[in-house]
Amino acid sequence: MATMTIRLPDAKHVRLKRLAARQGVSLNKLIEEWSSVALAQFDAETRFLVRAARGDARTGLALLGKLDATFAKRTTPKG
Repeated sequence: MATMTIRLPDAKHVRLKRLAARQGVSLNKLIEEWSSVALAQFDAETRFLVRAARGDARTGLALLGKLDATFAKRTTPKG
């Protein structure tokens, strides 16, 4: 496991420690969780961009249309 040193203003450090305590985790765990979220978002965006570059816009829009229709059916109130 690697060690990383970051420089933060003291006030921000105190606030982050309070936030971590409120969530019941250590400051280290809080930062680790945030980094996991950031990396997951980055990976998802990268996968999307790769697929978008290989894909066909017309096919993609047709699939989105099907998704919209399915979602509309599920969210329309019955009765």
